[in-house]
This record gives sequence, C-alpha cells and structure tokens, in this order.
Amino acid sequence: MSRHGPTLEREQDALAGVLDDLGASRPAVGDDPSAVAALVGELAAMGVWTVGVAEGLGGGGADSRTTGVALERLGRHWPALGWASVQAHAAATVLGGVPEHAELGEQLHAGAASVAVVEADAPHVRLRRTDGLQGEVDRVDAAAESPWLLVLDGDADALLVAPDGMTVEPVRTTGLAGALTRSMRVAAGPGDVAELSGLDLGAVRARLWLGVAAVAAGLAGAAADAALAYASDRRQFGDTLTALPTVRQSLLTQAGRAATGVASALSGERAPVDAHAAAREACEAAVDVAAAALQSHGGYGYLVEYPAERMLRDAVSLRAATGVHPAAVPVARAHAGLPTDPTLRKDES
Repeated sequence: MSRHGPTLEREQDALAGVLDDLGASRPAVGDDPSAVAALVGELAAMGVWTVGVAEGLGGGGADSRTTGVALERLGRHWPALGWASVQAHAAATVLGGVPEHAELGEQLHAGAASVAVVEADAPHVRLRRTDGLQGEVDRVDAAAESPWLLVLDGDADALLVAPDGMTVEPVRTTGLAGALTRSMRVAAGPGDVAELSGLDLGAVRARLWLGVAAVAAGLAGAAADAALAYASDRRQFGDTLTALPTVRQSLLTQAGRAATGVASALSGERAPVDAHAAAREACEAAVDVAAAALQSHGGYGYLVEYPAERMLRDAVSLRAATGVHPAAVPVARAHAGLPTDPTLRKDES
C-alpha cells in the first residue's frame, strides 16, 4: 500500500499498516446501518475512532500528527467514516469534562453514539431558538441513522440537541457511502437542548479542519494509486499506458498533489485560518486527482467496476458534506480579527 507524504515514525507506520490491513479485508462500506455500525465499533475497539482526543477526556491521547495518520488512512479506505470520526473528535472535545454529558462521551469513544457537527450560520442550517430549538438542517453525514446534533455558534457557544428532538429523513447523495446522510427537522423542547458556553471553538474548528484535510488527502492518495495501478497494467499499442510520457506526467501530478495534501495535514497544530486553508485545498485536490484518475482509465472509469468512479463521487460528496467553501465566510472574519457573534439567541417572546 502506497504511503504519500512525509516519513512516519515507527508507531505511526504501524498504525497505518493496521488500518491498511483492515481496509483490505473491508474494501468498501455501503449504506447498511448495521454494517456501518459494526465497522465503527471495530475502529473504536482498536482505539482509532477518537484516537486524537485527550486521554483525560476519554480519548486515545495521540498527538496531531498521529491523529492525522489515522484519519488519512480512514479517508483512503472509508472516507465517510473518516469524516464521521473527525466529527466524533470535535464532539468529544467539546463535551469532555462536562459531567452531565459523561455518558454520551463514553458512548462516543465506544462508537455506540454519533454526533453530527454543524455551524449555526452555515447555509444548510436554518435554526432559531424558542424555549427549545426549531428549524431544519438540510444534511448531516455522521454515519448513523439518528445522531445527536452539535451546533457550533460564535466563538464560545454551542447547543447539543438530543435525537428525540429531531425527525430525520434519508438524503440521496452523489457518493460517500456509509455516511448515512440525513436531513433533520428540529422541533426540540427545553429538555432536548443543552447549552454549552465558555468553549474554545477556535481550537475545535482548527482540529476539525485539519481532520478534514487528512481525510481528503487520503482519498486523493487512493485515487492516485488506483490510476497508477491501472496505467501500469493496461496495455495499448503493444505497451503499458505508462510508456506514454503524457500519462506519466499526469500520474506524477496526481501523486504530487496527494503527497502535498498529506504533508499539510500532518504538519501539526494550526491556527483556524491555516487549518481551513489546508482543508479547502485538500478537498479540491481530492476532486481534481480523482477526476484525473478517470482520465488515466481512458474514460472507462465511469463504469462502476472501477474504483476511481466511486472515488470521484466520494470526493465531490466529501467537499459538500464538510462545508469547506461556505465556511470561508466566517473564517475570513476571523482572519480579519472580527469576532463571530452567536446567532442562536432565545426569542424574547
């Protein structure tokens, strides 16, 4: 299995190898909720699902680079679960240390509960405060049929909404099988909504974006490798496709963008603006590399038998699910030194 990006330490290399072995035995995950739950549970039992959450909060305590290695491998094999794991990391960090949410935190680490993380001001999120919370969320991708909802609001506030306060419906997507994408109609009473304040959401968002970058980089690497394998095996005019200089240059460009994405995702803790930039570039690279991989297949990649076809669909859906482009608006405010005020205030009535 190819490794793009910087040289790994021994333990990181071993972690990547374990996930590659699991990926070889579970080459794809569909939208069967029981199969998704089983794989999430297996990853949690291995200590991977929340590997980067601090030990004091119940996680694995891995540093940012080791966490990135795990998420990059998840992105390579199961990008939908990679994104769900990123959200689990964010939710466990926000909820950790809050006694009333200790049980949910334990379930998160065990892979027995799922939390979808959204921004209050995202275009697909339309919520308003009453005594509880009302509104709609057009899509969440948390690898669960009925996840909790964590709404990040401003610089330091969040709302946690219990599944009982929402009605969910399946949403058809281009790719990202295993995400169990749902829309949410929120009609939560006071008992279904918990207010969280005094949070360092800048740090939470930075880790979330770095996680997105790692998952997208893994997907790009998988597409680059699929293109190389096909071009090395496919024969045309008496030789393999790799005998053609233009093909070799395309393959080199694909591998280079994948390696650059991995290196960026594994570069350590970043400021929110830098982390978002890494995530946005990695998501774009995943789409571009997967599209180029189809070209390397000579157009045959549009047949579902070829993994490059699925990878392109996954890359497009990952970019949409993570919301990297809409998030540029609040990130630009932060870059300019402007505060992000909460938008979900209770109606005075």
